Amino acid sequence: MSIDHLVYATPDLERTVAALRARGLALTPGGPHAGRGTRNFLTGLGGATYLEVIGPDPEQPQPEEPRPFGVDALTAPRLVAWAARVPSLPGALEAAGRAGYEFSGPVPMSRRRPDGVILDWELAFPPDGDGLVPFLIDWHDSPHPAGSLDHGVRLEALRAVHPEPDVIAAHLTALGQTLEVSRGEQPGLEAVLAGHVVLR
Repeated sequence: MSIDHLVYATPDLERTVAALRARGLALTPGGPHAGRGTRNFLTGLGGATYLEVIGPDPEQPQPEEPRPFGVDALTAPRLVAWAARVPSLPGALEAAGRAGYEFSGPVPMSRRRPDGVILDWELAFPPDGDGLVPFLIDWHDSPHPAGSLDHGVRLEALRAVHPEPDVIAAHLTALGQTLEVSRGEQPGLEAVLAGHVVLR
């Protein structure tokens, strides 16, 4: 399983970052997503995996479209999605299509790091929006964010619950991905970090 990063979305970025830092996560500023009304903070989770905390950017005007990852509808922080890193997004989309699983995208993205380096990448999103099936990310030639992050907390487990776990498992198989999925009333993700930090 090629976990690129986890997405923890919040309606109040400053407050959530402060709360997570108090729990031992060394979050550093990532940067704004220009035109999308969000910005993020990041921390390494070991290897080439990291946690993204994303929320509204008060320094940007209200975006024309809804903010990504359902940020506008949130009333509390929530682990909303995970990304699988692929070496070639066109190739991954073609393979998923052959398996009968169609993504939307690619969606070009970019942001400027605090040191001025501009990162460019592309995303593709699965048709179901519950976050259990990963979205795909291709960093092209940009430096991977995890390479410059503190890795004081490691990801020990990522798992999910869903009313129909077999359906989610089939979708994951179509992507060549695996994830522990158990039966539950509401779809959801859970990440267990070293130090008994759990994000849901």
